[in-house]
Amino acid sequence: MPSLLGIDSGLTVTKAVVFDVDGTAISVARRRVSQRIPKPRFVERDMHELWSATAEAIREAIALSGRPASDIQAVAATAHGDGIYLVDRGLRPLGNGIVSLDSRAGDIVDLWTTNGVAEKAITLTGQAPHVSAPSALLAFIHDHEPERFSHIGHIMSCKDWLRFCLTGSAGTDRTEASTSFVDVETQGYSEEALHLFGLDALSDALLPAARSDEIVGRVTAEAARLTGLVEGTPVAAGLHDVVASALGAGGYAEGVVAIVAGTYSINETLTSKARVDRRWFCRNAIAPGIWNAMSISPASSANYEWFIEKLCAADRTRCEAEGVTIHALLASEIDAALARPSPLLFHPYLYGSPYGASASGSFFGLGGWHDRGDMLRAVLEGIAFNHRIHVDALREGFAFTEARLSGGISRNPAVVQMFADVLAMPVTVTGTDEAAAWGAALCAGVGAGIYHDLQSASNRREPGGTCRPDPGRSSDYEKRYRLFVEIAETMKPLWPKIAGLADESAAHPAQ
Repeated sequence: MPSLLGIDSGLTVTKAVVFDVDGTAISVARRRVSQRIPKPRFVERDMHELWSATAEAIREAIALSGRPASDIQAVAATAHGDGIYLVDRGLRPLGNGIVSLDSRAGDIVDLWTTNGVAEKAITLTGQAPHVSAPSALLAFIHDHEPERFSHIGHIMSCKDWLRFCLTGSAGTDRTEASTSFVDVETQGYSEEALHLFGLDALSDALLPAARSDEIVGRVTAEAARLTGLVEGTPVAAGLHDVVASALGAGGYAEGVVAIVAGTYSINETLTSKARVDRRWFCRNAIAPGIWNAMSISPASSANYEWFIEKLCAADRTRCEAEGVTIHALLASEIDAALARPSPLLFHPYLYGSPYGASASGSFFGLGGWHDRGDMLRAVLEGIAFNHRIHVDALREGFAFTEARLSGGISRNPAVVQMFADVLAMPVTVTGTDEAAAWGAALCAGVGAGIYHDLQSASNRREPGGTCRPDPGRSSDYEKRYRLFVEIAETMKPLWPKIAGLADESAAHPAQ
């Protein structure tokens, strides 16, 4: 029976999903990929380890599917966007990949914000450079690692590296190409953009950009040996995970805001007119003449995962031994906390924020009588509030009346209802647990001729349930949200001072 393989490589886990052509996930296999943090603000991963882990996941997913690998008609990958995966002129990894949680280029972005480069970038490229943008990271390498910079052969994204490992062909797609160096009006590469960032020398390092659903190569003999795929299986170009998630969730359309509560707070809508604003990125959509307006920050469910890792480790180990998930255990604590009043607020800025790189995570209103459930409630509310910052920005520029929500925490009905109440709009969850991988698989399916086009194919899966806002709860959340924002605005001049304490401590270590 025909099937498709979608690869979704996130910031900590890479996964492979075998889908039936109706969008049913037949099998899923995951592998953790370790992050390397050699110093504060540096977040990297070994590129060879990433490919090895992904190849293992593909092999396991095929085995779990119970179907022969020859049933897989095509493959495509999506992965975390932004960051950079550099290769030299021999197409060998040039150091570790730099992931989108990295903020080493904060000083460069601050400089560009004050010297006018950022404003020019908004007009030219449709977006202000941010700390994990390829432009900022490459400028950092230019300034601090000139030897490495001089050997850059190609600038890849995470999914581009996986595509290369599968096919031996180097390239990107339209969505990924527009992360830094594309003219927002023409939607093609801009020499002016490279010059603006002082990166003229990298003109030949930009990869050719195909449509996401275009077949760009075939599985090589070596990749087949490692993954269990059939040699010669078609591989589509794939796409940025922000776009893949919206496509897979059925939210890739005008009039809808697609929300991904993942590591990043992702909030996006399609537009047939390039409209730029500092509060969102205006990037290429899959097809020419369409743009994806994305308002994002690295401040979503990674905060929830951090809480579990740091404060629930013993319970997680016990749950795994008993064959249950830690999320099921914590759901009852969250429900109990939601049923009682609480002044507790949390800013979910452990890895970044809409307020700049110096912002940090904080609990406010915490008392000795609060328990873990109260803190979890505050974390989840903080995540929803941060999404609202972005959704409200998009509401000022675009018309939409419904939201599609995906991401791990969307599996909890109480969280979906919270989002509906916080946003004061209906929120529909995706009909698949693997929205991003399904978005990639859809590209593979169109490229292989299984589907006529992406828009109709994305509607093959029925959406999950819809939560409608409760007026009373929305009113209560409005008050909490306003205080959440007021505290953040108050903290803006204080966060850099707090961050500076680490520098002072490093300069004067305890004896």
